[in-house]
Amino acid sequence: MRAVGLYQYLPIENELSLMDIEMDRPQPTGKDLLVNVRAISVNPVDTKVRAPKSGTETTPRILGWDAAGEVIAIGPDVQSYAIGDQVFYAGDITRSGSNSEYQLVDERIVGRMPTRLDYPAAAALPLTAITAWEALFDRLGISRHGDDEGKSILIIGGAGGVGSIAIQLANKVAKLNVIATASRKESRAWCLKLGANKVINHRNSLAEELTSQGIDTVDYISCLNNTDQHWGAMAQVITPQGRICSIVETKEPVDLGALKSKSATFVWEFMFTRSMYQTADMIEQQRLLNMIADLVDNGELATTLNQVIRPISAENLRQAHALIEQGHSIGKVVLADWLKK
Repeated sequence: MRAVGLYQYLPIENELSLMDIEMDRPQPTGKDLLVNVRAISVNPVDTKVRAPKSGTETTPRILGWDAAGEVIAIGPDVQSYAIGDQVFYAGDITRSGSNSEYQLVDERIVGRMPTRLDYPAAAALPLTAITAWEALFDRLGISRHGDDEGKSILIIGGAGGVGSIAIQLANKVAKLNVIATASRKESRAWCLKLGANKVINHRNSLAEELTSQGIDTVDYISCLNNTDQHWGAMAQVITPQGRICSIVETKEPVDLGALKSKSATFVWEFMFTRSMYQTADMIEQQRLLNMIADLVDNGELATTLNQVIRPISAENLRQAHALIEQGHSIGKVVLADWLKK
């Protein structure tokens, strides 16, 4: 089968950083589905894993943690899917990724593909949708039934992949007052289009930006960009007994003491936790992806696809990685279709 992989961890400008390769097609066992991958999305995790570092691989490493495709074979323990089903998923960071023509993935972290979407539009959703859903509803404890309607949330980095879904879920599902951050005209317009009630500039003082909008504190904060940079501001603007969730690892220790007087909560979100540790509630990712599919099919949630590159190849994947590394992408970049042999 065709795949795009690496043996060395190199700058994306180097043609050896991602290479077209041929591999044997894997066979499903246990709860695995074998999926014919039709479209893939690129996320910051791809570029972080691929980033230059020492060490080499003796067998090609296949990246990619977003895919949509068709089930072509199933393991003996599979219960939820059958051959021919169209599915979408983010996969498992401890296993071979989606940058391959065929991929094995545990059915417990796979959702049925929204019927209203084609493969590229569906592939844009899984990783960011899981991350946003878990951050809002599992980590921050926001009600997905509207019980927290009218409370405020600050989404730092609203125009990125996760932010694009988080804005929609916070506004349309949780019924929150959504304040997103964006620094460019086009990214501000994107956030407003997706449902942000207000947009402020994260390049300025967040406290001053909020004050200019008549807001002193917010009930929830979802930090999707540079936890180190925004830590002090988040501690300042969080409401007493409020909650902060970040998906971005810190490079330096942060002062948790800054939250003490407010009895504020800080929590991490890492969407690979369930699959990485084979948690007892691993199937929750299947359930939430199916709920995402229902929201899409009901017209309540829109894909965050913003660019499609064809075909799936090493050259085009290097282009997509470069776009992500520049840090200016809006929504999601997707690659679709393998060249016919």
